[in-house]
Amino acid sequence: MPFTFSPIGIIRSPYSDKFGIPRQPGLVTAASAYLELLPDFAREEAFKGIEGFSHVWLIFVFHDACLTAGWRPTVRPPRLGGRERVGVFASRAPYRPNPIGISAVEHLGLERGPNGLRLRLRGVDLLDGTPVLDLKPYVPYADAPPGVRSGFAVDGAAAHAWAVAFSPAAAAGVTAADPDGRRQLRLLIEQVLAQDPRPGYMDRYPGRAGFALRLYDLRVHWQVQGRTALVTAVGPAAASDRAAQIPIPFERNPELEE
Repeated sequence: MPFTFSPIGIIRSPYSDKFGIPRQPGLVTAASAYLELLPDFAREEAFKGIEGFSHVWLIFVFHDACLTAGWRPTVRPPRLGGRERVGVFASRAPYRPNPIGISAVEHLGLERGPNGLRLRLRGVDLLDGTPVLDLKPYVPYADAPPGVRSGFAVDGAAAHAWAVAFSPAAAAGVTAADPDGRRQLRLLIEQVLAQDPRPGYMDRYPGRAGFALRLYDLRVHWQVQGRTALVTAVGPAAASDRAAQIPIPFERNPELEE
């Protein structure tokens, strides 16, 4: 039988486009975000005791294009280079029978913002505007049992981390966009690019060196130089500037998403 759910809140994050979002939570600690609670759920008593937990599980909807795209029985995860297929239930791909995801993120407590009550978050991997259906406290003894196996999703972040450098023009753009440093923009760009946000099949295109992504209301351009990502420009993005308009010189394949 079908079920109907209503969101309890909406995520506000620096990721204004899917390209550049880390593939798992906690990889980009400079990614500050909020869960803006909808009026029916904006009640402090509903969060009594949450201060005793450092992290929470967010149960959310893959809302951007996934709701109408349908599901696929097999997908090609980025960690396998986009070549090997696995079952959708052996992955975290968004194109599922029900487009629901989970993410364990650090929370920094409740506060009153311009749009009401919100929960401060850090290390998110969620697109701005993501609907959240529920949240639950992260309980280490139950949620991180010893001796677990992680299949193909081994921790290779350290082995694949890039160095990130800024051109003088890009550094000036960061200063202009974040003059007081409150958004930690430079660190955010460094952490996002250090993860190599490109799809796993980019080794098929060795001549492609220039890329761009959106963070907040900005467009960030960078070039690949060996194992270094050189940021060449940081500036305002046009209001209509989405992935389709950003000149990223490679094909977009929705199957290549964990």
